[in-house]
Amino acid sequence: MKDINSIDFSKIQFVLMDLDGVLTDGTIYYTGNNEMIKAFNAHDGFGINRGRLHGLKFAIISGMSAPANAFRAKRLAIEELYENCANKCDAANEIKLKYNLTDENICFMGDDVFDIPLLNQAAFSACPPEAVEEVRKEVHYITKVSAGRGCVREMIDYILRKQGKI
Repeated sequence: MKDINSIDFSKIQFVLMDLDGVLTDGTIYYTGNNEMIKAFNAHDGFGINRGRLHGLKFAIISGMSAPANAFRAKRLAIEELYENCANKCDAANEIKLKYNLTDENICFMGDDVFDIPLLNQAAFSACPPEAVEEVRKEVHYITKVSAGRGCVREMIDYILRKQGKI
């Protein structure tokens, strides 16, 4: 893990999240009609809503596309949704331009090797405990709560505590 003591949490404004393996436990179900079903956790939804009340903005940056992704993002009023991202840093850079941000204003939670470039770019990086070993070595914070079970809320609460907002 990286040293967390040098992070200025007061500057974090935008929370970027992977979806599968972070907002979900990574399990994907298919129906007989080839529909994809994903399970999301209400604790993460509460954390996102509370984070927004305290001034944070949110984005999902996913390597995959699914109707459930857009539905969840819309339901939680998540500001940005990027799907089918081969390079998540490109999506983060678009967000930074659009919202006039720098790396010190963003955090990112991911779980797999393709997330590492953005984890290294973000001022604060986190992952769930199920993340692959390479990711766990590259982040500032590993949640105690599992992927798809409230790990995003734990990360948001951590940021808000460091900012003195909760």
